[in-house]
Amino acid sequence: MKELKILFIIAVLVGITYWGIEPYAHSKMHPHHEPATFAYADLKAPALKGDPQKGAQAIMNNGCTGCHSIKSQNIPAPMDPVTASASYGVNPPDLSNIGAVVDQKFLAAFIKDPVKAFKLSHKFGDNKPFPMPNFFGSDQDLADIVAYLVSIAPKEISPKEAFETACGRCHNLRYDDWTVIGEKPKFKNDVEKADFELKLAKYEANLKKYLGTTPPDLSMFIRSRGHEYIRDFVEDPQKLLHGTAMPRVGLTREATEKVIAYLEKVGDRKKEKRDSLGVWVLLYFVIFSVLAYLWKQKIWREVH
Repeated sequence: MKELKILFIIAVLVGITYWGIEPYAHSKMHPHHEPATFAYADLKAPALKGDPQKGAQAIMNNGCTGCHSIKSQNIPAPMDPVTASASYGVNPPDLSNIGAVVDQKFLAAFIKDPVKAFKLSHKFGDNKPFPMPNFFGSDQDLADIVAYLVSIAPKEISPKEAFETACGRCHNLRYDDWTVIGEKPKFKNDVEKADFELKLAKYEANLKKYLGTTPPDLSMFIRSRGHEYIRDFVEDPQKLLHGTAMPRVGLTREATEKVIAYLEKVGDRKKEKRDSLGVWVLLYFVIFSVLAYLWKQKIWREVH
């Protein structure tokens, strides 16, 4: 009877902690926010239907390739990443896969007004212009450019490619040898290593000056933040961290899931093994509890 009273008291205290204190603490540390919908309801979809062939010409006419590469179409980058970061703060993305990871409505809105689409009006304005200018071409040209970028994008991309396109110019991933200036190569000697590390340091310094802070390495982010937080943060960073320098990048739901899958592969490589082991651990506790109870019954039976 005494043991049952103790068990009851413990159960009550655990219940108060689990259903009372813990949710309250969580609500203070992580205020409620609406989950990601990837609808981008504040942006307007292009009113006109685009022509990919005309979009290819519009890309050239409007000077997009003066900053961006399109490697899949044999259009190289006009500058190396370090030089580009010195000019713009960050290396402009290659546009080969952009149509496969970014929502089309967002893509059109970004080309037209980058600061508004990125939700960075608190950071960029008249005193500090955004590196990419607003688009002043016609609405038809805009629709054509979006159609072109979608048409050249691959139908399917890997989780790693989604990460590199969406996040790889601002975030390192040292557990997979990814840096903000590209894949970390195999060095033949110390001179090559020193040269690469110097370029990386210069790029990171330019990036910090541009953003006001150094973006974190994301190797263990999936373990420290979790799936839902990353999903919601990617969709709208301002919703979770008001005033952050990280832009809203406009990924589709599918592309976001691929980015998260890649982060899980890199930062939580043994997740499946750990999950399968959990079943056996629980089974062990069940067997141990039964044996402990039977042992207790035997001991007390002999005492009485």
